[in-house]
Amino acid sequence: MSDPFSINGGAAVAMIGKDCIAIASDLRLGSQSLGVLNHFEKTFQFLPHTFMALTGLATDVTTVLELFKFKTNLYKLREEHYIEPLTLANLVSSLLYERRFGPWFVSPIVAGLEKVKGSKNGEVKPFICGFDSIGCIDYSHDFIVSGTATDQLYGMCEGLYEPNLEPEELFETISQCLLNAVDRDALSGWGCVVHIITKDKVIKRTLKTRQD
Repeated sequence: MSDPFSINGGAAVAMIGKDCIAIASDLRLGSQSLGVLNHFEKTFQFLPHTFMALTGLATDVTTVLELFKFKTNLYKLREEHYIEPLTLANLVSSLLYERRFGPWFVSPIVAGLEKVKGSKNGEVKPFICGFDSIGCIDYSHDFIVSGTATDQLYGMCEGLYEPNLEPEELFETISQCLLNAVDRDALSGWGCVVHIITKDKVIKRTLKTRQD
């Protein structure tokens, strides 16, 4: 039997820069080696400065995405403010753990800019983390990866990542990491989408890759 996490392929990565973060994913949807779509985004904006990437089984990705849209909107109605990335991470963890005996086959990444408590100037700090399929949180201070190109992404990120990168430098670094990683993985690729999140704005860029 095929690994459910690799049936549809896909890859995602998040990185921390200097007062900014970047999160990127490929655009391929496949059925193992058969390509189906080349515009299947796996990175989703939940809140102004909070993003989630979902790799794994495509049907579970869709299910989990709709569930967290509902949960975050409900949180905003109840608490009268947007959910912070750390709170969202704990929500993701608890909901995944609830399904531990019949888990969703997804590997989420949460990335965002967390408000610094007590700051009068609206200061923010970068936050990224990943999860396994039953909700164990993997906090990171540099980068986090998921998907079928995990091994390739780890190698590229270890080689290219540097701390305190400016937004444009961070964009170049995460793009090169993802583009070169998916070139070495038959189950991911077919284009990439990159989001650069700073305190003032969110920049979305789409990159072209090989289509074979």
